[in-house]
Amino acid sequence: KLSIDMDSLNEVKINGPVQNNKQKNLFSTNMEIGNTDLQEKLLTLTVTKDDFLKMKIIGQFNLGFILCTRKLETGYDMFIIDQHASDEKYNFEQLYKKTVMKVQPLIRPIPIELNPLDKILIKENVEVFNKNGFNLKFEENDSEDIFLETLPLSEKTQFTVDDFFEIIDLLRASESSYKLNKDIRCSKVRSMFAMRACRMSIMIGRPLNNFVMKRIVQNLSSLEKPWNCPHGRPTIRHLMELRSYNSFTSDYDL
Repeated sequence: KLSIDMDSLNEVKINGPVQNNKQKNLFSTNMEIGNTDLQEKLLTLTVTKDDFLKMKIIGQFNLGFILCTRKLETGYDMFIIDQHASDEKYNFEQLYKKTVMKVQPLIRPIPIELNPLDKILIKENVEVFNKNGFNLKFEENDSEDIFLETLPLSEKTQFTVDDFFEIIDLLRASESSYKLNKDIRCSKVRSMFAMRACRMSIMIGRPLNNFVMKRIVQNLSSLEKPWNCPHGRPTIRHLMELRSYNSFTSDYDL
């Protein structure tokens, strides 16, 4: 009769003895597949904005991407960062936050039909409309009429009153989410900034030194949403987990 000690089997590992908990990875936990908390922890990759400040630059790849690593308890995470998409997103957010649109005065102010709630919303966010190029005139009468005196001015983009109402809709949606956003822009302005940021950013094919690569990576830490460029292109991708850098130099050791 064959007797099996199940407790001793639980201590057996496929590739040798039990490893220290600090060194566990996907390849050393095959016998702990039932430990869902451990498996979820190993399969979950989290990157925070502060991580961009701690990443070490390895170099440039294919004149278009930056390779960098993040220190872990057991080794390193390696990431690849798109130099153009990252620089474009930084320039886009700078334009988005700081640019005040030029204005075109109207020959005759346009009366705006609004409900009482929208009038209150506009009065509380006048700076948002001014920043977008919509200057307003408020009449001190019983109906508290509001007139539109200017429209945004751009060489290639034509703005209308519909863009003014779009900002009202965006403010209303922002207010309903309990986090009012003072940096709201209409879709035409956003598209204009995206194209301008693309043209002024570092292009694919440009060689970069370590100083410029470090600046691009660290700039991502200051962005509100650093994960995609304005056109949806990802700025960063995780490549692999490295135990150490020995794999790069082991072939050359004497």
